Amino acid sequence: MEPLLYYINRLHQFTGKVLYFNVFGMVIVSLLEGVGILLIIPLLSIGGIIEINATSHRLIHAFDFLAKVPHSLYLPLVLSSYMLLIVGQNLLQKSLSIRDVKIRERFSRHLRLEIYSSILHSEWGFFLKKRKSDLINLLTTELARVIGGINFFLQLISNVAFMLIQISIALWLSAKMTLVILLFGLILGYFSRKFIKKAKHLGRKTSQLGEDYMAGITDQLNGIKDIKSNTLEGSHVKWLHSLTFKMSKEQVEYMRLKSNSQLVYKMTSALLIIVFIFLSLKVLHAQEEQLLLIILIFSRLWPRFTAIQSSFEQIALTIPACQSVLELMEDCKRDQEFRIGTKQIFSRFTYNQPQIECKDVFFRYKKDSDNYVLKDISLKIPGNQMTAIVGPSGAGKSTLIDILMGLNLPERGSVFVDNKPLKEEVILSLRQSISYVPQDPFLFNASVRDNLLMVKPEASENEIWKALEFAIADQFVKDLPQGIDTVIGDRGTKISGGERQRLVLARAILKQPSVLILDEATSALDTSNENKIKESIERLKGKMTIIVIAHRLSTIRSADQVIVLEKGEITQKGKFNQLAQQEESTFTKLLKGQFEAVQ
Repeated sequence: MEPLLYYINRLHQFTGKVLYFNVFGMVIVSLLEGVGILLIIPLLSIGGIIEINATSHRLIHAFDFLAKVPHSLYLPLVLSSYMLLIVGQNLLQKSLSIRDVKIRERFSRHLRLEIYSSILHSEWGFFLKKRKSDLINLLTTELARVIGGINFFLQLISNVAFMLIQISIALWLSAKMTLVILLFGLILGYFSRKFIKKAKHLGRKTSQLGEDYMAGITDQLNGIKDIKSNTLEGSHVKWLHSLTFKMSKEQVEYMRLKSNSQLVYKMTSALLIIVFIFLSLKVLHAQEEQLLLIILIFSRLWPRFTAIQSSFEQIALTIPACQSVLELMEDCKRDQEFRIGTKQIFSRFTYNQPQIECKDVFFRYKKDSDNYVLKDISLKIPGNQMTAIVGPSGAGKSTLIDILMGLNLPERGSVFVDNKPLKEEVILSLRQSISYVPQDPFLFNASVRDNLLMVKPEASENEIWKALEFAIADQFVKDLPQGIDTVIGDRGTKISGGERQRLVLARAILKQPSVLILDEATSALDTSNENKIKESIERLKGKMTIIVIAHRLSTIRSADQVIVLEKGEITQKGKFNQLAQQEESTFTKLLKGQFEAVQ
């Protein structure tokens, strides 16, 4: 229950006095309903409409002042009063219901925005630990269950408020008979405990199955090309068949639990009502009109017992989801990249020549592992020059880039930008001055124009086309069905791999960065376009700091320095021709391997 109470407390903090107003309104509605019940018998009996031998009853005497009303006007007055009471009660209930929905929806929106913002502002290591599908599941299905749990809790408060008012009226009419009713209610509550425990267990199973479903579907849609090319459709359909069978079984199990609890509750209720009436007449010697009112209140009150028991079951189902989302929030808080209020310490690096330096950097992904991905890395990347980083696969090149961008922080050693330690303020400034082009280019399911404007919304039409020309992308964009306004599909699947790379490069250039990082950014291009882009990049030398990860060593001949990584260590540094002359070195082996591959 504690995870749900956390969100109820958050709701209280978010709404303030409005929530109290709604709770008070629920009490008024319940009170009006109770008064409406009280009016039926006592008022009619005072007017002589029905004969009840209850002249000594406190309820009858409470309405003695109405005896002065003329007999001809009494019935219309009573019925009109009753009608006004019911209309007022329902109008108030309507207003409260609308206000309640507004409160829930505003809080739901606030909660979604807060959680999504927390995820986006988490450090890179957070995303390395979490599966994308788990985050999607938490943001959609599990968060919806949390909001559902809040709704059930508010319904529970409403039912409890109604029940307390009705019990108070019943106690005033007859304390003995009301205590018997409450005793029966406690007996039912005791027997309902096992159903609540089972509901909580089913809630955990629902969360796990939802997580498995989202993970499998996400992975398979991401790998749909491999599935189709290897004719794996059948095996994946079988997987879904097996999982959906478990999901269906779980839903049937929940319905069976709900039906069983309702069956037990209703059968027990019928038995207890019979016992209650028998005890009231034979043991407590209740008067007829008193018994009639108690039974009327009992008939309105007993369904609330059922509703409260059902609310507890529904809440129990949502508690595992509340726990999962709460744990996500705690993880985000622990892995938050920037503190609130962090500001960049300078607007851009363009006023000087940004130099990035690593000193004795060590890094590993698992703290309990002896396997360091980077070991004793010390290097300087001069400002406004081109630095190339090369090495065999698994050498640590991409990890080093992540360190230089501040996505990962070194376990030991330090990184400096313009002689400033790479900490929060510097990281924020550096990110806003960097353009990064990954080996696997990512584009959104939007138009070419929208994909470019994401990094610079205020860019002019001329700036956009200049960036496209730089990336040798202007001609193919013009040839698209709707030109620059063509929607290019999920992850850019409607265009080729080479075209995607060129668009991502154009987007990077449009940002006008101080630092341009290219991680094998031309790997999908043909030789002609690659050479043209290489020439364009070379013209940027002296205007920005360029860092290139390259497997095709022919593309980095003009680099000001080449850094060779092998097994997480720097084995060579120098200019291209200088390293090419070092026999039996990692660099010459890479050169020889590429030369043989071409032959």
